[in-house]
Amino acid sequence: MTAIAPRFGPQLIRLLLVTAVLIVGLLGALAGTASAHAALTGSDPKDGAVVDVAPREVTLTFSEQIAMGDDSIRVLDPSSKRVDVAKMRDLSQGGTVRYAVGLKPGLPDGTYTVAWQAVSADSHPVSGAFTFSVGAPSATTATVPDQEAGGGLVGTLYDTVRYISYAGFILLVGGAAFVLACWQRGASVRPLQRLVVGGWVTLTAATLVLLLLRTPYTGSGKLGDMFDLGGLSDVLDTKTGAALVSRLLLLGAAALFIAVLFGAYAKRVTEAEAEVEAEAEMDGEGNAEAGKAKADLAFGLSLGGTVVAAGIAGTWALSEHASTGIQTGLAMPLDVLHLLAVAAWLGGLVSLLVALHRVPDLERAAVRRFSRIAFTSVVVLAVTGVYQSWRQVGSWDAWTGTSYGQLLLVKIGLIAVLLGAAWFSRRWTGLLGEDAKTAKTAEAGAEADAEAGAEADAEAGVKVGVKAGVDVAEEPAEKDVAEAGTAADPERAAQLARQRTALATARKKRDRDADTERSGLRRSVLIEACVALVVLAVTTALTGTEPGRTQEKEVSRTGTEAAAPAPARPVNLTEPFDTGGTKGKGTLRLTIDPARPGTNLMHVWIDGPDGKPMDVPEVKVAYTLKSQQIGPLPVVPERLAAGHWSAGNVQIPMPGDWHLQVTVRTSDIDQTTIEKNVKIG
Repeated sequence: MTAIAPRFGPQLIRLLLVTAVLIVGLLGALAGTASAHAALTGSDPKDGAVVDVAPREVTLTFSEQIAMGDDSIRVLDPSSKRVDVAKMRDLSQGGTVRYAVGLKPGLPDGTYTVAWQAVSADSHPVSGAFTFSVGAPSATTATVPDQEAGGGLVGTLYDTVRYISYAGFILLVGGAAFVLACWQRGASVRPLQRLVVGGWVTLTAATLVLLLLRTPYTGSGKLGDMFDLGGLSDVLDTKTGAALVSRLLLLGAAALFIAVLFGAYAKRVTEAEAEVEAEAEMDGEGNAEAGKAKADLAFGLSLGGTVVAAGIAGTWALSEHASTGIQTGLAMPLDVLHLLAVAAWLGGLVSLLVALHRVPDLERAAVRRFSRIAFTSVVVLAVTGVYQSWRQVGSWDAWTGTSYGQLLLVKIGLIAVLLGAAWFSRRWTGLLGEDAKTAKTAEAGAEADAEAGAEADAEAGVKVGVKAGVDVAEEPAEKDVAEAGTAADPERAAQLARQRTALATARKKRDRDADTERSGLRRSVLIEACVALVVLAVTTALTGTEPGRTQEKEVSRTGTEAAAPAPARPVNLTEPFDTGGTKGKGTLRLTIDPARPGTNLMHVWIDGPDGKPMDVPEVKVAYTLKSQQIGPLPVVPERLAAGHWSAGNVQIPMPGDWHLQVTVRTSDIDQTTIEKNVKIG
């Protein structure tokens, strides 16, 4: 059988380019919005708190189970030196997840920074930092990574490889299912063999890369650490590492399955077809034996392949969203069913597309069988998807109020488009008029025409040889003459063979393109496949996004939406003053940026009555949060120039309505204090 290379029109090429751009854009844009399940819901001391006596330890409370090591919580003093004892204590009990780290005794007054990093139960890293002060806030040089855990180049690579691993799984499982359930003769078709083997290679390579990337992804964020053997050893002890290793072992079993599918099984299918043609001579006995052997092998492959595919799907269910939250005992099996249905539908769709473009004689019965399997897969996807949506979203408000719900709405919309394209494909399937006998008749006619043309060319070559004086015997049958002519000239024989192949190929392509139903089916299936690629990108982003139920739980505990922090709005203050002495009148201008809890930048300008900078001996500032009995917290700005003072590390521990006091002294005895309430956070 000669494969026909696909020829795409300009419109289809543009469609593929647009699909590629959408996938790259989604992976790039959504990689930044992905976040882990676990969230910090409380701490002692609290973020921004000012305590009188240094605490003996720092405790952190999380929304769900996490994995932490001795270095997962670091406490830094104002000079950025560690003051914790680097020994983690697990204080979790009941439904509360709490960890603590001890502090060194005798800590002096000042502002301390707590930086933490962990891995949530669904395999995604999470990190954060906050400050607290002993005695009074102070300047601090402690620095924490500005890159979120699981972000940066390593995070983008990890998300991309996860997408590739899903694609490999779909091609592997869906392609094999298409061969066994829809088109058994496809086991001996080279394009389908390459598709399934390519899916296996892709999934295996992606799994290995994910295993190596786990160390920098959940730790340092440095790409070079992916070859750290110590880090790899630590990864193997985690739930995710065990799942990836299990996936590699199952892929070994999948390799054996592929070898039997495209080896012994393909041979049995070919023998069974040969027995059908020779049924009259064998009195039906040989056909029955070959058919039974093929059926037994197909049953064994179907059973074994289903077990291996379910096991591979289970490596995702056991380490990601389905393994955390509520009803995990039901969620994980349904997640396996969901993944298998996706693979059967989308993987079979790609297999059908390859067969329609590369194989001229694909039977209508195979297309109809896939149509029924696709319908069943969609039903399974709908049932499992509704349950997963309820479990992960949690409420109607979360559909639009959380990033997970918004992504899920995008996915539902894309699936609606996909189902619309599938409806057109089913219509084309109903109109498909070419069956196997028609295809074989056309192929036989093409080969007969090619053979006749080749024999005519050979006969002409023989006659030319006779005219040149070559002695030949009396002409036998035309076929013998052709063989004699080609045997005398090997180059001519090769040329005739190429002509015969080209003629047969051209005729097959012409017959294929002349079938408008088959061409329409190819176009609609291609559109389905392109939309499916975008759906897969959105699904990959969903697996790395904090579910709406968890986000709402975090909001209810903290009272703020962590996913949508309040925008930073600098405070700008302009007030006139009069100290009562000579040259005691002027205008005060003050800015606080970003006017949020934590480190802020403050600028103070003093202008004279003429609007020009006015130099004064002293400017002092103090902040007080009366509702919490915090303060006054003094700030002494540094003089930068005439009439301009600045403080670059103003620590404001918590949001609220702060009472601001600015004291301006214009002489040894003349001064005034300007008081104003400002909103922080």
